[in-house]
Amino acid sequence: MSVVTASRPNDLESFWMPFTANRRFKGAPRLLAKASGVHYFTPEGRQVLDGTAGLWCVNAGHCRPEITEAIQAQAAEMDFAPTFQMGHPLAFELAARVAELAPADLDRVFFCNSGSEAVDTALKIALAYHRARGQGQRTRFVGRERGYHGVGFGGMSVGGIGANKKQFGATLPNVSHLPHTHMLDKNAFARGQPEHGAELADHLERLVGLHMDTIAAVIVEPMAGSTGVLIPPRGYLERLRAICDKHGILLIFDEVITGFGRLGANFASERFNVIPDMITCAKGITNAAVPMGAVICREHLYDAVVNGAPDGIELFHGYTYSAHPLACAAGLATLDVHRKEDLSGRVRALESYWEDCAHALRGLPNVIDVRNIGLVAGVELAPMPGKATERAYQIFVRCFEKGLLTRVTGDIVALSPPLTIEKPQIDEIFAILSEAIRAVD
Repeated sequence: MSVVTASRPNDLESFWMPFTANRRFKGAPRLLAKASGVHYFTPEGRQVLDGTAGLWCVNAGHCRPEITEAIQAQAAEMDFAPTFQMGHPLAFELAARVAELAPADLDRVFFCNSGSEAVDTALKIALAYHRARGQGQRTRFVGRERGYHGVGFGGMSVGGIGANKKQFGATLPNVSHLPHTHMLDKNAFARGQPEHGAELADHLERLVGLHMDTIAAVIVEPMAGSTGVLIPPRGYLERLRAICDKHGILLIFDEVITGFGRLGANFASERFNVIPDMITCAKGITNAAVPMGAVICREHLYDAVVNGAPDGIELFHGYTYSAHPLACAAGLATLDVHRKEDLSGRVRALESYWEDCAHALRGLPNVIDVRNIGLVAGVELAPMPGKATERAYQIFVRCFEKGLLTRVTGDIVALSPPLTIEKPQIDEIFAILSEAIRAVD
């Protein structure tokens, strides 16, 4: 006999929201119901300019018909296919397209479903690579303070955000951290890459002296986004690369944010002319229409792990949804949009205008730094006495009320709009933000 139960109310209680102050949000919710181009719309129909490309991810603008139609067509053709001992054409096509965009010999692509999974995958590949070469003692990873590499235990371990760790206790063993590169006393209001701080890469030599030949890989974001737009000092990434080469250490760039045009190049490694051994990416690869991530590896890593292995499965790692057909369709359509509209070129054309608008905030109350690169800006604010993070949060809320979506981390407002944005909309972003900064005492 079936039992009829009452339906649960459609309220705010069932959804446990990620990275959100749930009690505070549910007391005054902010809801988005529709998106188009560079705008969101609330359930009431109020237009909100997207100053953050969703979460650093909708690089080509919202609800692109080309991407939507590709997903719809693929869902009708084949909704799912396994990639364990099987394959489907779109997976190989997308891998080739991604490899074509990546610099140098970064041409082997392992698909996953998010940036967090991409980081954990890259760490595993690093361990497998050294073991395949007879250097199984290389098990230590080096991350960086204020680094963000997702929320898996691997990414959380190499990441450098205390709040991501303190609630969960022990993380991976054998992890060390470099100092972060944010030098407010020397580099405040720098335009593009700051001048001071390249020498901070030399801390890696100290770690080599301490841990000898046990370091497997160093992982850094070329530009740290989630911890407040921390831009690498001139020469810093080059020195990291040189030290890694000297000591046989792999260098991993986490380009989940910087990949696919954000800095005016396909990848930040191209912008900074520094070639890592692996790139982790996600977000912009599908314009966030379907979740997807990837690790892009240099040829010699693949050769060591795969071509040097005996018959059978060479890398015991994968995900049910690796190279999901809908994600592949979205990825191919997204890359078509990038190629057709030259979104990286748009960033290069707009970057100086964006920079000038961002630095016009200098001198406003409580603004202690502005930094920028590509179509990214970070505005750092003096914290309210005894209320760290509150000033930026209040500015975030006021901006939303006035029709602008921003991103805050600590007392930093981060901006990263869709790459399809136009100059009048850039003006609107900074006009609303300027008003909000003035209004929050």
